[in-house]
Amino acid sequence: QVQLVESGGGLVHPGGSLRLSCAASGGTFSSYAMAWFRQAPGNEHEFVSAISWGGAATYYVDSVKGRFTISRDNAKNTVYLQMNSLKPEDTAVYYCAASRRNGQVDVTEYDTWGQGTQVTVSS
Repeated sequence: QVQLVESGGGLVHPGGSLRLSCAASGGTFSSYAMAWFRQAPGNEHEFVSAISWGGAATYYVDSVKGRFTISRDNAKNTVYLQMNSLKPEDTAVYYCAASRRNGQVDVTEYDTWGQGTQVTVSS
């Protein structure tokens, strides 16, 4: 089973950008659909974005459309989340997750998770 490690979080001013990375190991990365979820304090996990096995299909929650871009490099076993025009409401711990099924937005469809990386948007 694949293992996932996120990186790239940090503190950024409103309007700024961050690029999150999620490196996979121990499995066949290209056979997994990948997603990013986030969890703010006191809230449940929220779907942010997902990408299909080969990268042809992408999915976004409405609140990040036009600002965030998900991508993957199967040769590097890595999925990315480019986050632009960040807002304070984007503050959360961001998790990457893997699923055998494409196009899933429900947290229960993902059985492998990383440890999370904190993103804080504040002036």
